[in-house]
Amino acid sequence: MWKNAPAKKKKDWGERLKKVEQLAKAFHHNPVVSQYKPRLWPCQPSSVWKLFHRQSMAIGFALSSKERVHVFALEKENASNGQRIFLVTSYIELWHYYRTFPHSLMHCYEVIPEGAVCKLYFDLEFHKPSNQGADGKKMVSMFIQYVCEKLKEVYSEECSASNVLNLDSSTDEKFSRHLIFNLQNAAFKDNIHMGAFIHAILQSVLDGCNEESSQKHAEMTGERTPNKRRKQEKMDLSFLHLKRPDGHHAFFVDLGVYTKNRNFRLYKSSKVGKNVAFTLADDNEFVPKAIKGVSSEESIFLASLVCNLSFAGQRILTWEVAEDQAAKTKPFQSRLRSPSDAVDSVSGRLTSPYQEVDDFVLTVVRSDNIQGSIRRWNYFASEQLLVYDIAKYRWCYNVGRFHKSNNIMILVDLKEEMWYQKCHDPECRNFRSSSYPLPQEICMSYIMMMDEENQAYTMDEAGNIEPSQTPTQATQNQESPAPWDGGTEDDLEFSKCLDDFELNGSEISDELLLSSAQDFHAQ
Repeated sequence: MWKNAPAKKKKDWGERLKKVEQLAKAFHHNPVVSQYKPRLWPCQPSSVWKLFHRQSMAIGFALSSKERVHVFALEKENASNGQRIFLVTSYIELWHYYRTFPHSLMHCYEVIPEGAVCKLYFDLEFHKPSNQGADGKKMVSMFIQYVCEKLKEVYSEECSASNVLNLDSSTDEKFSRHLIFNLQNAAFKDNIHMGAFIHAILQSVLDGCNEESSQKHAEMTGERTPNKRRKQEKMDLSFLHLKRPDGHHAFFVDLGVYTKNRNFRLYKSSKVGKNVAFTLADDNEFVPKAIKGVSSEESIFLASLVCNLSFAGQRILTWEVAEDQAAKTKPFQSRLRSPSDAVDSVSGRLTSPYQEVDDFVLTVVRSDNIQGSIRRWNYFASEQLLVYDIAKYRWCYNVGRFHKSNNIMILVDLKEEMWYQKCHDPECRNFRSSSYPLPQEICMSYIMMMDEENQAYTMDEAGNIEPSQTPTQATQNQESPAPWDGGTEDDLEFSKCLDDFELNGSEISDELLLSSAQDFHAQ
């Protein structure tokens, strides 16, 4: 008996070693945690660089990430049907690899999230051979002047060409510019409000109205047109009307770039199949503020990002469309109201893109028979911050009572999954309450649980972006797990059905399972 003991131990050890090797192989294909990637340098947050084949998946991952990340779209050469890849990373890391691998990232777009506060931006273009007499530079200068006058008239916002980042990607065939307005402390609630404002200030040009027809329209609708506005409508904006190669009418301003989750091409990027990237126009007058440790070129890149805005000190600009007219006419062609601080009605809804968070905020401001409400909301995508202005509820944690006249704000940090209160009252201007956790069921990390298998593409150390291994391929490369002792095909099929049933959100109680098993064996 003792003579056979070493041989038995050796056999047991061999089987144990084999199991460890199988586990190691399984963990290699399905790691418990994502692969370690170093920071660019120690003072920065952890690195995030994820690539997805669907925009919705990228947005979901960005919302669930604890890091301050954003979504970008990449076009690949030779991709079918203009297919785009969606990248989730931080501004600083994108810039790092943007310079390092210009070939892989040369067709890059910023995804402007639905409902996000953003800078005023324009896409200007025309076909040069079809518009021989058009002076593009002069047209850009006149257009900037006109928009600045309208910002002054409507919002009392001082602005000039020195506030406008002017990017050029023109060719011999096409004149192409991007204008990004970097106002001092103001931005639009989102690009839908922005689009409404732009359509409003260009309405007379779009309709080809002269002063007489505009006045007649005002009399019919009961609108009053201020003298100052009538005077500005006399300005010659005929340069905005151009021709396409087929001879049909074209407009200098692309009005189709104000939609939700819009992809807007980045500084130093070109369209796929083209080799002309956006660079500083030679008539650009904008100079970004110097930032310590940031090069002038990176400063231009950061200034070109439409959603790169912070909440602090930001004035939110809005333009509201009359709901009763919007339903009867083409989008934005209805009778327009003046700027308003009312709840968002442009997109036909009274909630933010995060209705579950809205509902939670309402529970916070409705207590002790006081029915508080959300007066308006603003979403700062760069900080993942929802800012709610509250009406009819003025409880302030600073003074420990209700304010008599000034309202409060509830701020929800989607990244930290916390909320806190601030005030409009001058005495509490610098006050911020303690932070309180959001309920788990409305946290993005809980709702959007995503793993490595959802990443459709990877980028290697040479900057090459290739499809990652699919879950099916990964399964095929692994050894099939051995069935449990005494397992049969019926047992395996039963287990699979049970898993499918529970994955669909249903649950089977232990008592019912035990009772069913006893009934089966009793047969």
